[in-house]
Amino acid sequence: MAEVIGVRFKEVGKVYYFDPLDNKLNKGDMVVVETARGLECGEVATPNKTIDEGELTHPLKPLIRIADENDIKHLAENKLKEKEAYKICEQKIANHKLEMKLVNVEYTFDNSKILFYFTADGRVDFRALVKDLASVFRTRIELRQIGVRDEAKMLGGLGICGKPFCCASYMGEFQPVSIKMAKEQGLSLSPVKISGTCGRLMCCLKYEQEAYTDLLKKTPKVGAIVNTPEGKGLVVENNLIAGTLKVKLDKALDDVAPKNFTVKECKLVKDGYIKVNKKEMEELKGLE
Repeated sequence: MAEVIGVRFKEVGKVYYFDPLDNKLNKGDMVVVETARGLECGEVATPNKTIDEGELTHPLKPLIRIADENDIKHLAENKLKEKEAYKICEQKIANHKLEMKLVNVEYTFDNSKILFYFTADGRVDFRALVKDLASVFRTRIELRQIGVRDEAKMLGGLGICGKPFCCASYMGEFQPVSIKMAKEQGLSLSPVKISGTCGRLMCCLKYEQEAYTDLLKKTPKVGAIVNTPEGKGLVVENNLIAGTLKVKLDKALDDVAPKNFTVKECKLVKDGYIKVNKKEMEELKGLE
């Protein structure tokens, strides 16, 4: 077993474990630790706790110190520098006529490196830009191309629900979402309705997927054959939440509307299946 603290370096970022070295820390405390990028100042997201050493993917690095007033002041100064660096980099991008969009700038805590995050439709030759920036800032420069999901997480905003983006407000890491999830949840496969502001599938598709997966085990799918109190028929529509089915009875005439039954009233003979066909995949290409 190992005693750890969880530290987050961004407001809504991944939590990393460190060895507290017998220090008792509370959530919200600021600490200085050593990372792969060098010294970093972060916020304690998880107070002291004990975990199985098997959960650790890398050897624990120790806490350097609890952040003091000078560290907090230095962190604030870096934030001001980042804003100035952003303006300079934007101007340099325009001067070099590069097809890229600057998203964010980060100074490492010890000022040994500046990271510039950008988006672009394809690969960008930014070697001349790096040299130009290095001559201005006199430190190591790193440009990182990120995806549209990462851009939305960094910039933030409001989703179609009217609330702040999940990724920017509390999600530490992105969860995998798929078009099949939308289909299993009975949502319209219109890109406008199932994609977020970033243009990719909404992260919230993941939240209720376990419940829908469980309901699909108990509910005949569209295309299933079932026995009802009024005879055998074909399921043409189902409502997973309400637990109801619309069944086209075999004995009914073609112009007779399907009848409503509850799931409990029906006995499954042969289940249907949910599959995203090639046409749907082509239309929704690029959303996943």
